[in-house]
Amino acid sequence: MRICWRTVGIAFVLFSIASIELFAVEIETDMFASMTGKCSTLKIAERDFACTTVAFSHSPGGRSGFTVPLDDPDDDSHIITFSGQNGKRSQDDVYELTIDRMLLKSRDNPKEDGLPTPSIKRSTGMCKQIGNLVTQHVASVSCIASDGDGAKYQLHFESDGSPIRVRMIRVADPEAEEQRAKMLAAHIEQLKCRHMADAQGILPRDRTEYILRCMEE
Repeated sequence: MRICWRTVGIAFVLFSIASIELFAVEIETDMFASMTGKCSTLKIAERDFACTTVAFSHSPGGRSGFTVPLDDPDDDSHIITFSGQNGKRSQDDVYELTIDRMLLKSRDNPKEDGLPTPSIKRSTGMCKQIGNLVTQHVASVSCIASDGDGAKYQLHFESDGSPIRVRMIRVADPEAEEQRAKMLAAHIEQLKCRHMADAQGILPRDRTEYILRCMEE
């Protein structure tokens, strides 16, 4: 099944709005990144599915999520999101997100403005992303979670190597957005210089000086 990412992106924004109303928390989405590949594992409540895309979203309040449109022949609106707060990067190419809720959308959900709204399940679990969004390359995303009803959700997604498409969904504060853009650009440059240092075999004692000089060029 071919996925229309414009539709998925709009649907995810609606997910965020519905979550604000239901949980009264700030989850305004400021960044949305989509990647293509395949799911070697995608299991929802003991039922197996396939997928060809995964999207990552982040909000200024710290909530993030991995959204997966399912290749479901019985439901072309079947989408799930592994959602959590305060993800962390343990290494340059490893990002971990503790899951505290699952967002579940299907054609049978109640509709708002003509589109199904998600049901939200309090959950526990973890997602791990291998790769880095700022360099636009992610190798894999793995998630496992279970909700209060005992339903289990498993995902292992492998990228096809295509560059990630990153887009800003909404700018709530132009000044803050400009600052975030500057910080992101500086982080990208730092990562590039670190990779160059690794490639050139720069010794640990010389790495800091090399990276600083590289970033100034």
